[in-house]
Amino acid sequence: MIGRLRGEVAWRAADHVMLDVGGVGYVVFCSDRTLAAMPQVGAMASLWTEMVVREDLMQLFGFLTVQEREWHRLLTSVQGVGAKVSLAILGVLGPDGVGRAIALSDAAAVKAAPGVGPKLATRVVNELQGKAPALMAMGGGGDDPLIEGAAAPTLQVATPTGGAQADALSALTNLGYAPVDAARAVAEVADDAEDAGELIRRALKRLAPGG
Repeated sequence: MIGRLRGEVAWRAADHVMLDVGGVGYVVFCSDRTLAAMPQVGAMASLWTEMVVREDLMQLFGFLTVQEREWHRLLTSVQGVGAKVSLAILGVLGPDGVGRAIALSDAAAVKAAPGVGPKLATRVVNELQGKAPALMAMGGGGDDPLIEGAAAPTLQVATPTGGAQADALSALTNLGYAPVDAARAVAEVADDAEDAGELIRRALKRLAPGG
C-alpha cells in the first residue's frame, strides 16, 4: 500500500500528475483543487495517496492533506460514489466545504459537482451526516506543506478557519453537545467567524434554545 509520495513533478495533465520518486514515475489522479495547487514541472511536491487495486486496474489518487484523503475514503463508501465522483465533489467544495454541506444537509452544494445528480447528492448527505463531525474535527492544518520547491501553488486551497473549526467542535463536544448538533452549528456560522473563540460564541448562540 502506498500512502504518501514525495518527489519531483515530472508531468502535469488535465486529471493527474506524475511524480518522479527515486527514478520511478508515479501517475497520481487528483481533484481540480489539488491539481491547481501543484507546482510546475521540475519542482518538488508531496501528496497523501490512496491506492485502488482491482483485477484489471491499479490507480493512485492524491490529496493535499490527510483530512482530504479521509473524506475521499468516506465519500467512496457511499453507493454510487466512485473515485472520480469523489474527486469531483472535493474539487468543487474542498474538504471543509464537504463537511459543511453534509453537516447542513445541503444536498444542493454536493449536487454542484460534475456527475452528481440530486438523488446521489441526497444519499451522500443522508448517509454521511453522522460521520461528518469526526472528520470536521480533524481540521485542515498540521500537515507538511505540499510544495517543497521555489514554485508557489496557483490556488490557496486551505481555508483559514480549518483549525478553528476543529477547535470549536472539540470545545462544544467537551461541553456536552452532541457531535452532529455541534457540527451543524459550527457549519452554520463558519463563514462569519475568523477564529475558534468567535466560532464557539456564535455556535453556542445557535445551540441555545430559540437560537
